[in-house]
Amino acid sequence: MDILGWIRDQLTGFFGLGPLLEMFASGNYQRLLTVDGFANLIAPVIPLLLVFELARGVVLRRIKREDYQVPLLLMVLNRFIGAFLTIAMVGFCIGLFNRFAPFQVGLTWYGLLYGYVVWELAHFVYHYLAHKVRLLWCLHATHHAPVAMNLSVGYAHFFLEGAYADFVRTSICMLLGVSPPLLVLIMIIDGFWGSFIHLGENVLSKGKLGVFYRVVLTPSHHRVHHARNVLYMDTNFCNLLPIWDRIFGTYMEVHKDIHVEYGITRPVKPYSVLDAYLGEFWLLGRDVWRAPGTRNKLLYLLMPPGWSHDGNHHTAKVAKEELRKQQISGTHAGAGILTTMYSPKSPEA
Repeated sequence: MDILGWIRDQLTGFFGLGPLLEMFASGNYQRLLTVDGFANLIAPVIPLLLVFELARGVVLRRIKREDYQVPLLLMVLNRFIGAFLTIAMVGFCIGLFNRFAPFQVGLTWYGLLYGYVVWELAHFVYHYLAHKVRLLWCLHATHHAPVAMNLSVGYAHFFLEGAYADFVRTSICMLLGVSPPLLVLIMIIDGFWGSFIHLGENVLSKGKLGVFYRVVLTPSHHRVHHARNVLYMDTNFCNLLPIWDRIFGTYMEVHKDIHVEYGITRPVKPYSVLDAYLGEFWLLGRDVWRAPGTRNKLLYLLMPPGWSHDGNHHTAKVAKEELRKQQISGTHAGAGILTTMYSPKSPEA
């Protein structure tokens, strides 16, 4: 086996350099004017930023092993087991739902504007359900498990979440008239921005991007989304345009006096890929097993995380209501308490 060749292929694949190298070799730069060419052009940006982020953290001694180990190992794991799921699911949904669209918009400036508004709605629906349905939260929690924000977090996903997300988003886009070529372009833009907003404080300390902070969702907004602080939980579900967060009341900006604490509400075992990957499934299975009756077992699958059959709920909604009562009654002792919330014990995985 050619070890050096294998390493070269892996590095080329990670940085997304293969198509660009082929284009340079052929001298056919007209490819850059196509949707695929645009995708190939921006593909290396996020991996290169990740390497810069890591290198800068090492030089400035601001990097910790726990900040990167689990996300990067999850990236390797997903590279092996989920490589073809996205293409398969998107193709399936296009073939199934495209025929039912009452109209279609294509690759025009107004089509892109309409398509992106529809895409953000579809992304909002997928993302909202991923936080509000416990079975779907088990798919999504892996992405929220890291205790720091950096570009490696963008690679931390349970391999089946992509299939669920693509089913919801592609189906809605097809039914609302987004043509397949336009959808591909939007997914390229959205994939790039969705990775970029995970840029950590090590590179962008505030992450607000100046005047863009009022127009688009920035790294600052997405850091709020990844927070386990009660005030910040279940906010900023959109990816680039915050239109639906503003409409549905889930838009949130960072508060100067409330430092973002990353992670989920239970303690994830440090450096444990298994706990980050399967811990929420283990806890859900335990609750379903112990629940009395079929109805309660089913509700544990469908109700929000923190719901309990005995009425002792610890959902994000309940936690926020309790926080509001504390603030109104004047018993709130300071901003730091906003991170306190019920947490089930981490599974012994």
